[in-house]
Amino acid sequence: MTEAAWETIPGERYEDFWALFDARYRFRPRTRENGTGIDEPPGSVTIDLSPIFAGQRSQFAAGEDALNALALLAMTEVFSADQRLLVLDWQHPSHWFWPHRQALHPKQEWPVEVFPNGDYYIFLTEDMTVGTFGHPWRQTLCIFGTALVESLVPKLAAWLPVKRRA
Repeated sequence: MTEAAWETIPGERYEDFWALFDARYRFRPRTRENGTGIDEPPGSVTIDLSPIFAGQRSQFAAGEDALNALALLAMTEVFSADQRLLVLDWQHPSHWFWPHRQALHPKQEWPVEVFPNGDYYIFLTEDMTVGTFGHPWRQTLCIFGTALVESLVPKLAAWLPVKRRA
């Protein structure tokens, strides 16, 4: 039997992780103003998710599922089987996430998805150098870290537009 793919991080650690993320990426939560939400790191690529958001309900749901599946595929290509990621969900519990375990339990619910459906969702390596930043109001997904960019961007850019490259 495979171990759980998700582990909730104790609440007292919430501020610690957000402080580290904020210090590195200057997180700016805004709902209506222009902006990227973070200082996008050099080499990052931001994907435009507005075509998914513009779809009918069934198309939206299928697009959301497809993006999460492709992100999981890329994570299993890039990260070792025992590597955990830090998952931040703005103003909600944070989690440890093991992509390979999730892949082996595809029906296991994602408490936080890569697709930013309603909140800022961030998946990061523990050193915060590789990951994704989902911005729900800008309808974008910023992908950073060379290996993840090289794996995930071609998968998404085959059907979604690239909004910018940093």
